[in-house]
Amino acid sequence: MGDEAMDRIAQKRVIIFGVGGVGSWCAESLIRSGIHHLTIVDSDCVSITNINRQLMATTQTIGQPKVDVLRERLLSINPSADITALQQIFTAETAESFHLEEYDYIIDAIDSLKDKALLILLATSTPPKGERGGGFFSSMGAALKLDPTRIKVAEFWKVQGDPLARALRNRFKKEKTFPRHKFQCVYSDELLQNQKPIDPEDKGNGSISHITAVFGFMLAGLVVQDIVKDA
Repeated sequence: MGDEAMDRIAQKRVIIFGVGGVGSWCAESLIRSGIHHLTIVDSDCVSITNINRQLMATTQTIGQPKVDVLRERLLSINPSADITALQQIFTAETAESFHLEEYDYIIDAIDSLKDKALLILLATSTPPKGERGGGFFSSMGAALKLDPTRIKVAEFWKVQGDPLARALRNRFKKEKTFPRHKFQCVYSDELLQNQKPIDPEDKGNGSISHITAVFGFMLAGLVVQDIVKDA
C-alpha cells in the first residue's frame, strides 16, 4: 500500500461497539493492518458459549471481561498500539459518554436491535473527525449462516434477505426517524433454521466462526480500503 497509506492508517482513530463473534475479528484485523488507535466497547464477560466463534474466548479466559482479554491479545500483536478497552454497554443513557465525534471510523457490531438503531442514528448524524471525514460501517445478522460465499456488502437500504436489516428499517419507518446519510453494511442473504439444541434451555440463534470472522474481516477491510483510497 505504500508508506503514505500506512501513515494514514496509523493516524486514524477507530471505535468498535461489540467485540463478540464479529467485532473481535474486526479488531484483530485492524491492528494487524496498522491501525494504532482503537477503542473496543463491550460489557460482557467471556462465556463457554462464546468459544465456538469469538477470537479471545478460550477455556482459560472464561469469566474475564471480553474487552480486557482482547486488549491483551491485541497488544501482544502490536505493543505500541493505543488500545482503550471499555467494559460498558452502548445505550441511550450512555451514548454521549463515548464522544463519537472524536473518531474517524465507527464500527457497529451490536446485537441489540434498540441499541443498534440508536448507534446508527447517532453515527450518521455525528460530524466526522479528520481532514477527509469519517466513516460508519455496520454488521447485520451473522447467525444462522453457513455459506461464506453468500456474505456481501451493500448500502443499508439495499440489503436484501437479512431479517435484522428488515427489522431496523421497519423501526426507523415506524418512529419516522431515519439515518442522516447512507452507510455500508456487511450481510448475508442466507437464512438457515436452528437444529435441535443440545441444551433444551438454549433458545439462541446458532453461529459459527468462519461466518462471524468473515463478517469482521470485511468490516476491517472497508475501513482500510476507505483510508487508503486517496493515499
